[in-house]
Amino acid sequence: MRLLLLSLSLLTLGGCALLMPSPDPNQAWIDFRQQDGQALHASRVDDKAQTNLRYLQVPPGRHELEVRLEFEVNGQDIGQGTSSYRRTCLLKLAYGDFAAGERYRLEAGGIGFRPWARLYDERDREVAKARESRCGDV
Repeated sequence: MRLLLLSLSLLTLGGCALLMPSPDPNQAWIDFRQQDGQALHASRVDDKAQTNLRYLQVPPGRHELEVRLEFEVNGQDIGQGTSSYRRTCLLKLAYGDFAAGERYRLEAGGIGFRPWARLYDERDREVAKARESRCGDV
């Protein structure tokens, strides 16, 4: 029984991996990485709304990304005896040198009330930082 459940679990995970398309070598691929308890989604690229929330592919060159980050603010950061708070923010990141066939990683999180996001290239070098656009009802 355990073997059957393990096999089904592995097959399910493998099926999810099959749903990811292969990267277009003529575009840059951007993966999203979030910390536990957070949600990071693509919102817009160059003022065009995005529907795929797991990754982005963009043509080479300059692009401005807008991402939506939901993160937990610890109650201690708000005040003594206060429970934690879920905060939602839009962040904008501009990068002028996306390269065809390259993979990038966008990592995001929150420190207290402040959101952050950074873009890394394939060699794990930070190439851009996001700026907070707005927080609240977004």
